[in-house]
Amino acid sequence: MTDFADPLPLAQALIRRRSVTPHDDDVLAVLSDALERLGFRVKRYRFGEVDNLYARRGDGAPNFCFAGHLDVVPPGEPGDWKNDPFAAHVEDGVLFGRGAADMKAAIAAMVSGVSQFLAGGDEPRGSISFLITLDEEGPAIDGTRKLLDAITAEGERIDHCLVGEPTSVDAVADTVKNGRRGSLNAIITVTGKQGHVAYPKLAVNPVNALLDMIHHLRRRILDSGAPGFDASNLEITSIDVGNVAHNVIPAKAVAKFNIRFNTHHTGAELLTWIEECRQRTARSAPGADIAVEARATGEPFYTAPGAFTDLIINAARDTLGRAPALSTSGGTSDARFIKDFCPVAELGLQNATAHMVDENVRVDDVRDLARLYAAILKRYFSGDY
Repeated sequence: MTDFADPLPLAQALIRRRSVTPHDDDVLAVLSDALERLGFRVKRYRFGEVDNLYARRGDGAPNFCFAGHLDVVPPGEPGDWKNDPFAAHVEDGVLFGRGAADMKAAIAAMVSGVSQFLAGGDEPRGSISFLITLDEEGPAIDGTRKLLDAITAEGERIDHCLVGEPTSVDAVADTVKNGRRGSLNAIITVTGKQGHVAYPKLAVNPVNALLDMIHHLRRRILDSGAPGFDASNLEITSIDVGNVAHNVIPAKAVAKFNIRFNTHHTGAELLTWIEECRQRTARSAPGADIAVEARATGEPFYTAPGAFTDLIINAARDTLGRAPALSTSGGTSDARFIKDFCPVAELGLQNATAHMVDENVRVDDVRDLARLYAAILKRYFSGDY
């Protein structure tokens, strides 16, 4: 069996593939080769333009799954980087490259963790699997969500899942995400009738209707928090009229807002409420056309503190000497899809440079994460959860 005890070579090989969403650039082939050498059965799934991968070692239950993504955001101007963003350059013990933090090095650490676990003579009383997509940084339509449906239809069952998102802050495993809030984006467009400000009865002012709808939205206190979560919040992010004149009532006004919501809400319920606000505003704004384009881009998930999170915390304490804090902060992740199939948590490298120029991680941190993943597997398959 091939030894992947050191995750660095695989991390570099993954970073060197220019897999900007949704392009593969053979990055899944690199991972597939590594997993097959460790005895995994690998299957590729393509939906639309997106390639995905599911791999499993073993047939029995429980099935512990490592999940993540190998797509990356664009690097921006390559000349702004110290080195080629896809060169996977190591300098003074630091690995640079697009995807180093988010999250190619973490996936390499997963593979290394499995290799270390197996090298210790531990054969899992169950199965280990990998669920990998190239659509996390993009629309997230043809990735994890469809992949889960496909493997479930084929009889696969995942019992617990660990996602390698960059959750750490100052040190590896100082933070574990056991939940994240949902997110909803909306655009309000009000079309009125342009006219002279001195003759308002001959015009329909869309700004007034827009402000009225914003008032209806903002007057509601969504909640005061939920277990593990802060209060949900609605933020107006833009109001645009495009009117340069003081004496003209404009024809159109547009606003954008976002709602970050906890487990007291679902996207569907919030969409219904937004429509009710639109209708209430329309009744008091004759002549104005009010249109709302809204989409819930992610539902909240929450894995209550318990045996699974305790296993992760105890493994980190014993392996790295620190106990992670549980957190539900941050943006959305593919865990929002996984939570419908099994308990899920997120644990990865530091997030400080994710998506930035000169994105980087310390090599020793990648190695520590690999050791931690191996320790989690050992505890999991010993029934210590």
